[in-house]
Amino acid sequence: MLRVTSALTGSAPVTAFAPDAARMRAVVSRLAADDFAGRRVGSAGGRAAAAWLADHLRQSGATVILDEFPITGAVRQVYATPRLAVTKRESTAELVFRRDFCEHLASADVADPRTGRLAVVDDPYLAGAWVLDTAWSADRAADAAAAGALGVLVPRSTDAAGWMPKMVAGPATVGLPVLAVRSEIHDRMRATAGQAIVTATVPLRAVDVIGTNVIGTFRPPRRGALSVLVTAHFDGVGDDPAQRLPAACDNASGVAAIIETARVLHTILPAEVGLSVALLDGEEAGGHGSARHARFVQDGTFIINLDGAAELRGAAAVEAGGPAQPLLAALDVAGRLVGVPLLARAMASDNRRYAAAGLPAVGIGMDMPGYQTPAETPDRVRSETLVAAARLVVATAVKLAEAVNPASYPRPSRS
Repeated sequence: MLRVTSALTGSAPVTAFAPDAARMRAVVSRLAADDFAGRRVGSAGGRAAAAWLADHLRQSGATVILDEFPITGAVRQVYATPRLAVTKRESTAELVFRRDFCEHLASADVADPRTGRLAVVDDPYLAGAWVLDTAWSADRAADAAAAGALGVLVPRSTDAAGWMPKMVAGPATVGLPVLAVRSEIHDRMRATAGQAIVTATVPLRAVDVIGTNVIGTFRPPRRGALSVLVTAHFDGVGDDPAQRLPAACDNASGVAAIIETARVLHTILPAEVGLSVALLDGEEAGGHGSARHARFVQDGTFIINLDGAAELRGAAAVEAGGPAQPLLAALDVAGRLVGVPLLARAMASDNRRYAAAGLPAVGIGMDMPGYQTPAETPDRVRSETLVAAARLVVATAVKLAEAVNPASYPRPSRS
């Protein structure tokens, strides 16, 4: 439990609040559907998801705008299935993409097969070879490229189910192809260096995209009154060319809980309290949507961001930033009221972008089974966790409204 000194007391009616689990599950299933194709920022599926969410918020009583913004060079797209084959003597083994190997985001775009012998990084002669390195190093990759190497193979672990999670943003690209290979396979390949032949492709390119934030206002605050903004990112990492990545846990689950939270708060918060919701795009590419939106948020608005509400194992992770002490105190009381343990832990999500802009923000996260893999399906999202997340955010906003007098709360100036 977070240790926060607080003068907040009372249980209010929030302990009796019963979120609609079926409504939330329907949102998760819709966002994870085939036609949204993993909801990568700037993709057709991502744009379709934004339009659907806008309609859904309007039906809940919000006034909605779609705010588009550019993201230049940060998003990497696997536009065809990469290939990695190892030949020894007369036998060729085709490795399985995202099980045995995956793209490395520093890779150059190489769609045509490159075939060459297998070598280790400290071999004196690397020309025409695929080079096994023990870890990623941009400097060693540059040296290998200068020596005429065909590409680099580095080890990578898998999750508990044997998947290699997908990402869409990462380090700067280098001048040759790079693949990440499952660690135990990488070890076996080292034993065949000098004897095996590797053929590989890495169809991976940087793309410029347009992101879309979905901003819903249920009601603006009355002059001098509290304003609450609840947020969650709706983008995922997108499908692979021949494989679905539904992104049900990260973060369709958080979006579903936040929409349900906003719908309920609209009916129970005092009329003078402002209430809005931001469903953010581009989080997986570096928090671009929240960085964009933070510029337009009124000083003194309190932000609650939810990234992951699929499974609660132990405590929910909490990270506060900006002048967030009243918000953190309200969250501490709310956690005790609704029975959700809280643990101060890093939450590298959109909450950090709001906090960096000088706004009081807290990020909440729960477990996301199958994280950024094909196993991240709607059935992995537990109804009781969706309910717990929604109750926690509702209770936090209610206790904050009881405790905070914005007229006396210091509001930092922001550039």
